[in-house]
Amino acid sequence: MSFPQEYKADILKAIETIDLDKVNRAIEIMAEARDGGRHIFVCGNGGSASTASHFVCDMVKGASFNREKRFRIMALTDSLPTITAYSNDVSYECIFVEQLKNFAEPGDVLMAISGSGNSPNVLRAVEYAKSIGCRTVALSGRNGGQLGPLADVNIQASNPHMGRIEDMHSIVMHMICYYFMDAEKPAAAVKQ
Repeated sequence: MSFPQEYKADILKAIETIDLDKVNRAIEIMAEARDGGRHIFVCGNGGSASTASHFVCDMVKGASFNREKRFRIMALTDSLPTITAYSNDVSYECIFVEQLKNFAEPGDVLMAISGSGNSPNVLRAVEYAKSIGCRTVALSGRNGGQLGPLADVNIQASNPHMGRIEDMHSIVMHMICYYFMDAEKPAAAVKQ
């Protein structure tokens, strides 16, 4: 079997580990936040930071454009000056928490992404969000790490390989985004 064939086979096994009921619950949480005018914050490190930014882009444009109700969502990964200032002057562990202290309110949502489930800055963000009454959704991998049981909803890619975990997180992120883009049609599209 070639490497691409092996990779494909591993991807097909990995996707079977995704609990679709939990994905549906995450969709409900995002819809409730949008409909209630709540904020959604997303965070992660490395590849998970890229997934966070991608998720926000899709929700801000694709799931909001030409819609009566729009998502109030931001990636805590996207302000490089803020992240580097806190990292340099305080600690890397606080880069997401300190941003949440500026913006998050009870009833808001935090989506935390960590392949290992053990990133200290992500864990601190979830702990803080929960302490002020935010709802939390996790995209985790492997056995969920410390993040899995900490989050209100944990969507876990139960695979040991970080590449497959990140692949699954991208797929889940698109399941959520494309629910709003494809399943929920804008009023103008429904009338046609």
